[in-house]
Amino acid sequence: MLSQTTHGAALPLLPYEVLSQPQQVRRPHLGATRCFARNAEIFGEDEPATHIYRVVSGAIRTYRILHDGRRQITAFYLPGDLFGFEAASNYLNSAEAICESQISAISLNTALRPMAGPADPTSDLWSMVKEELRRMQDHMVLLVRSAEERVAHFLLEMSRRSGNLATVNLQMSRQDIADYLGITIETVSRTLTHFEQAGLISLRTSRQIDLCKRAALARLNS
Repeated sequence: MLSQTTHGAALPLLPYEVLSQPQQVRRPHLGATRCFARNAEIFGEDEPATHIYRVVSGAIRTYRILHDGRRQITAFYLPGDLFGFEAASNYLNSAEAICESQISAISLNTALRPMAGPADPTSDLWSMVKEELRRMQDHMVLLVRSAEERVAHFLLEMSRRSGNLATVNLQMSRQDIADYLGITIETVSRTLTHFEQAGLISLRTSRQIDLCKRAALARLNS
């Protein structure tokens, strides 16, 4: 049964956080950053899709509730990731902050407005959209694999996206991971224990995992 989440009251606007990566040119006037508390809803399923969002800090999950009441997490978003971009006029998923997070909200009218010149921010925007589409395609393929393949893929994906190839620091819970991979929380825990016994990983804590044998995990993921 899902726990009830609360809408976080948006705090006063903080200084603008850029859409592009830190090493790129800073481009103002694209959005403003707001802070959301743990489990606060950012937008809900079927609400009008008026903005897209970028994670400045923290972590976000998007999900939908299936007809039988189960929760299916469709994606996790980490700092630098874009989310909330829809082909339809309403959001297909709900979005929540996994932990205290700062989010940059960008009006679709601003994002889609044609801009000319070398400082055109839409080039960065569409690069991020393409990366999100790639992740969605990978996730669809992942859901037909075995439990071990799914967990291995998840660990490698999180390490790649965080930029730390040796250790995965997870913001999400075991239940979040299970709902994302389409398996039970018991299967997640059992698979991680099996990986640790095989020497593939080392569980420092429930949220901090050392990847001891990336090549072996990659073979499971291939």
